[in-house]
Amino acid sequence: METLVGINSAVSSFVWGAPAMVCILGIGLYLSFRTRFLQIRKFGLALKMTIGKVFSKDVNREGSITPFQALCTALAATVGTGNIAGVAGAISIGGPGAVFWMWVSAMLGMCTKFSEVTLAVHYREVDDNGTLVGGPMYYIKNGLGKKWKWLGTMFAVFGVLTVFGTGNATQVNTIITSIDEAIRSFSSVSDPAMGKVNFVLGVIIAIAVACVLIGGVQRIGAVTEKLVPFMAVLYIALGLGVIIINFKAVPAAFGEIFAGAFNPSAFTGGVVGSMFLALRKGVSRGIFSNEAGLGTGSMAHASADVDHPVKQGFFGIFEVFVDTIVICTMTALIILCGKTMIPYGDTAGAELTIQGFVNTYGSWVSVFTAIAMCFFAFSTILGWGLYGTRCAAFLFGTKSEKPFLIIYAFVAILGATMDLGVIWEMAETFNGLMAIPNLIGVFLLSGTVIKLVKNYFSGDEYIAWKDQAERLR
Repeated sequence: METLVGINSAVSSFVWGAPAMVCILGIGLYLSFRTRFLQIRKFGLALKMTIGKVFSKDVNREGSITPFQALCTALAATVGTGNIAGVAGAISIGGPGAVFWMWVSAMLGMCTKFSEVTLAVHYREVDDNGTLVGGPMYYIKNGLGKKWKWLGTMFAVFGVLTVFGTGNATQVNTIITSIDEAIRSFSSVSDPAMGKVNFVLGVIIAIAVACVLIGGVQRIGAVTEKLVPFMAVLYIALGLGVIIINFKAVPAAFGEIFAGAFNPSAFTGGVVGSMFLALRKGVSRGIFSNEAGLGTGSMAHASADVDHPVKQGFFGIFEVFVDTIVICTMTALIILCGKTMIPYGDTAGAELTIQGFVNTYGSWVSVFTAIAMCFFAFSTILGWGLYGTRCAAFLFGTKSEKPFLIIYAFVAILGATMDLGVIWEMAETFNGLMAIPNLIGVFLLSGTVIKLVKNYFSGDEYIAWKDQAERLR
C-alpha cells in the first residue's frame, strides 16, 4: 500500500502540477474567447432551453432518452460526493480560498462542458444494440480521423480505470461515512461491529447498482430523472436553513473565500500557506465535482433525442452552474457558517458537512443528511457506471458491457471498507489522466464547435457528420 501511495503521489504531482492547471484553465479561457463567452452571453437562453424541457417526455428515436433525462443522468454523476466530501476536502487541504478557484474553474468550465456536449452529439454513433453512443473517444476518432484514434483509446483506458475509484469507491465510502455518523450520533457502536455493518451495506449497494445498470441507458435515465431533482431539493432546503439560521456569519465566510484565495495562511493558522495549493485543490476538486474538462458528462448527453448539438450543449452550461455555483457554494457555506472545526492540512470528507448540519439543527438531522448523501452518492454511481460501459464498449465491443457492469457493481464492497484518503487521492490522479486526452481533442476540434454555434444561431439546416461524409462520397 505504501508503494502504491508513493507512485500515486508522484503521478498526481505531475498531472495536477502547474502545466495541468494552465491547460485546464487555459483551454476553458480559450474556448470562452472563441465563443465570445457564450456561457455568459447566452446564460438566459441556457436556462430557458433546459428548465423548459423539464416536463418533456417525447422520444422520437429508438435507443435514445429525452434531453432532460440526459441532463439528469449527467447530473447524477456530477452532483454527488464531489459537492459534499470534495468541497470539504478542498477547504481542509487548500483553505477556504479553494472555493474561489472552484468558481473560476466553473465559469470557464461551463464553456468547456458546452463544447464537450456539442461535439459528443455531433459525432455520436449507433452501437450494435441500436443505442446512441458518444463522448470524447468518439469525437476524437470521428472528428480528428483514424490517425488520432490512439488518443481516444487512451481516454477510454483511463476512463475504465477511473470509474472504479471516482464513480464507485469514493461514492460508497461517503455513503458509509454518512450512515456511520448517523448511527454513532444515537448510540455507541464498536469498530468491529461497525465494520460488519459496512460490509453488509456494501453488498446491498452492489446489488442495487447492478439491478439498475443492467437495464441500460433507458432505465438509468428513468431512475435519475426522479432521483436527481428530489435529492437536490432536499439538500438545498436543508442547506438554506443552515445559511439562514447563521446569516450573520455569511459575510465573514465570503470574506474568507475571497481573501483566502490569495492569502490562505491568514485563515488557516499558517498550516496552508500556498496560494498554488489553494488553486490546485480548488480546480482539481471542482473538476471532480462538475467534470468540465473530463468529457465524461458528454457520454450521457450523447444519448439525448435532440435535433441540433448546440441545443444539448446548453444543458452542459446549466449542469456546471447547478453543480458548482449552486450546490458546491452551499456546501462551503454550510461548513464555514456552521461553526465546524476544520482540521486544516488533513484530509477531510463528508463528516465536515454533516457536522455543519448537526451544529445548526442538532443530532437528529444526521439521519436526513445520511439519506441525502446516500441519494447523491448512489446516483453518481449510476452515472459513472454508464460512462464505464461506454469506455469498455469502445475498447472491447458491446459484449463487454454486462461483464464490466457486474465487476463495477461489486467494487462497492471494496469502497465500503477502504481508507478514504487513499481512494480520494487515486481518484484525483485518474481524473487528471482522463482530462489530458479529452482537452487535447476539444482544443483541436474547437473550430467545429464555433461552426456549429454559428450554424445554430443562423438558422441554417444542420447536417450531422455522417450525412456530410456520405454527401462527400
